[in-house]
Amino acid sequence: MKVNEYDFVSLEAIKNWIGGKWVNPVEGQSMEVINPRYGKSFCQLAASDAQDVEMAVQAAKEAFPGWRNTPIKERAQVLYQFKYLIQRDAEELAWLISHENGKTFAEAQASVAKTVECLELGCSIPNIQTNHTLYVSRGVSCSVNHEPLGVCAGVTPFNFPLMVPMWMLPQALVAGNTFILKPSEQVPVSIARLAELLDEAGLPKGVFNIVNGARPPVEALVDHPEIKAMAFVGSTPVAQSLYARGAKLGRPMLCLGSAKNHLIMVPDADPDMTANDVVRSFFGMSGQRCMAATVLVGVGNIDHILEKILQETKKIKLGVDMGPLINEAAISRINTIVENTLNAGATLLLDGRGTQVESAAQGYWTGPTILDNVTPQMPAYTDEVFGPVMSIVRVKTLDEAIEIENNNIFGNGGSIYTSSGATANYAAQRINSGMVGINIGIPVPREPFAFGGWELSKFGHGDITGEDGYRFWTRPRKLTTKWALQPDATW
Repeated sequence: MKVNEYDFVSLEAIKNWIGGKWVNPVEGQSMEVINPRYGKSFCQLAASDAQDVEMAVQAAKEAFPGWRNTPIKERAQVLYQFKYLIQRDAEELAWLISHENGKTFAEAQASVAKTVECLELGCSIPNIQTNHTLYVSRGVSCSVNHEPLGVCAGVTPFNFPLMVPMWMLPQALVAGNTFILKPSEQVPVSIARLAELLDEAGLPKGVFNIVNGARPPVEALVDHPEIKAMAFVGSTPVAQSLYARGAKLGRPMLCLGSAKNHLIMVPDADPDMTANDVVRSFFGMSGQRCMAATVLVGVGNIDHILEKILQETKKIKLGVDMGPLINEAAISRINTIVENTLNAGATLLLDGRGTQVESAAQGYWTGPTILDNVTPQMPAYTDEVFGPVMSIVRVKTLDEAIEIENNNIFGNGGSIYTSSGATANYAAQRINSGMVGINIGIPVPREPFAFGGWELSKFGHGDITGEDGYRFWTRPRKLTTKWALQPDATW
């Protein structure tokens, strides 16, 4: 059934994609996939275990020699064709994302566009990753080749079903690796369609595989001796656990975790631009993104800007401008955090809890909530909310604001809103985050610049996208060559 509107639909069961075909799980187990707009199941999903991972590993292992020996230019050509197919089917993919994740159609379209942008970098790798040769002495040259590792794996979250896999796949595949993806069991639909598009693009059987399910396939992947490198995007507790587990086995691991992104706002910030941008940062994608702002640190008298922020927030129409949360547990978690924060002394400026849409789509809905006079000791500050809640912390000086930002345990992103170049530069050099914005609420750099945080937002070396991403999925072989004795040899 074609999905091209918000109306509820039921889809065919999703199996595992192994060796270029759909395969039932060995034990035949399945689980429900919930449409969060309606709060009910709209398809069945394979619930895999270690046996299914073993099948995928063997398929990827068999495909590796042929793919490794394919010239890098030819590997990239498959991705070029893949890019065309995604753009051809962009509307279909956006609707699938909307149904499985709850994003509005406009947000899902933007997500597909970002997926394409990430893919474009992979297509360009053959042109930017040339091997380097240097004549180091009389008749002696040194060169370095970046070679594939073998069978690699990735585990991705629910909030960006296509974009986050594209942080991994293009670089890993163009490098010559084969790959096994374990997508979030909450959003397996659009990535299943992507597997078919990769097949249509001409990717050899077994080069890309999907093993669906919950925790068992993740643990089986990180423990499997044939997995040569693994990436993960999700919460910090899981990222930290998987990183330690894989690193103990000597496996390259790159695991991205949680965030607590702060926006610092000073009185000279442009009120209209700031209000519009701040609202988008906090409440876009229902706050379910690792780069969403969660704390607004107001320096001095910023009430004139807060008033505009409140006005802009009240314009958000649930179900049109903002979608539902991913599941019922998210609603419960957010309500508890808000209630405990109010009990601790915060002020409620806007209460979105319990808000429903004016339609039959009675799923996991909640509107924007704004809390004022929050302190760093309150639950809305200490916990990762991952939802549409703005916590306002008030301070007197910019240095106080920077200190608060830097004292949090995460270091994914931070921004400052100001009309002063000197103030912006002062803060940007001191904010302890891997990604910093000036009058930008979502300070994610565009390709080819890399995505990655600091502190407990990331475990492993380098960033997951950009040139670092390519290096992660390869290993350098250094070659030193001499062909003839030189009469004036210096080495």
